[in-house]
Amino acid sequence: METWKEFDQNVVTHSAAHHLMAIDDLIQKLGYARVSDVARQLNITRGSVSISLQPLKKAGLVVQDENRHIRLSGDGQALVDAIKTKRVLMQRFFDEILGVGAEQAEIDACKLEHLLSNATAQRLLSFLRFFDSDQVAARRTLDAWRQFDPTCDHQTQRCPSCESGVCLAQNVSESH
Repeated sequence: METWKEFDQNVVTHSAAHHLMAIDDLIQKLGYARVSDVARQLNITRGSVSISLQPLKKAGLVVQDENRHIRLSGDGQALVDAIKTKRVLMQRFFDEILGVGAEQAEIDACKLEHLLSNATAQRLLSFLRFFDSDQVAARRTLDAWRQFDPTCDHQTQRCPSCESGVCLAQNVSESH
């Protein structure tokens, strides 16, 4: 149960992930990135960007040259590539498989993209490949899922999805 504490020690916070991805996007678009460009892209101040870049530089993910141009190190680029891949995988899963809608899928994927482990991302990729394979079993499973009635009578003793007398459906209802 100490896993949640590990997030505080993670160099790549949600904010840091967006700084790294902004640098990558700017380099792709302009061929370079400066603090002012990152600030404009993220709609924050240059001072905030400068402060946020310090731990990323210290971690060796970002490098700044004598002309004040910022670039991602090899490790930084690998991290950005992994985060972007996880975002795409989760977006597809949330939207195409779970059917939450493209906008909500993008929002939720953004919230989780830097937290998902590589092992889970690999399994998610494998799962999506199964559905992309156009195998009969994949189509049947997806069709069955889409036709399944997920309503709950809130009788936890009869529900295999509820735990310890707690109705999971009630706890994740749209009213919360």
